[in-house]
Amino acid sequence: MAGRARLVAQGVAIGLVTLLFVLLVWALATDEGGDLAGAASRGERPDAPDFTLERLDDEGELSLSSLRGKAVVVNVWASWCGPCKEEAPFLEQVWRENRPRGLVVVGLDAKDFRRDARDFMRRYELTFPVVYDGPGDTLSGWGVTGFPETFVLDRQGRVVESFAGAVNSDDDRARLRAAVDTALEP
Repeated sequence: MAGRARLVAQGVAIGLVTLLFVLLVWALATDEGGDLAGAASRGERPDAPDFTLERLDDEGELSLSSLRGKAVVVNVWASWCGPCKEEAPFLEQVWRENRPRGLVVVGLDAKDFRRDARDFMRRYELTFPVVYDGPGDTLSGWGVTGFPETFVLDRQGRVVESFAGAVNSDDDRARLRAAVDTALEP
């Protein structure tokens, strides 16, 4: 009888593990990203959370709210992130092309070391503003779940579009450019 009880317990355990796995797969498949990303994907324009962080590209601090009136691309990255390295030149290109139109690209380096971040900036010749959040305290407010993530904000500081993962495919790049155009509208 003990052998039979053990088999039943093992069957129940396997069933529970299978159920948990199915629930995890379902949650990942239906996840639209954080609250900001989900709202933006539904066509809403949620307000982006403000931050004031130390600058890595210059002296002092940068507050997101100080950029109100400009369209902003916030790119969350880290120097150790492979896909971040792939998309950095494209983001620099978007910055250079659209800066005269009122776009600001802000790199938000998180969960990283200052020195590594500055080496990354030099290696990829980034000229846009970069802020530093070493411990990643700002990430939860943005709903960031991985690296990189990119948010396009309109002139009122509302999220127009978000990208979970690198903006490297032709489709994603076209989507980002369209979002920048939308964000730059008066």
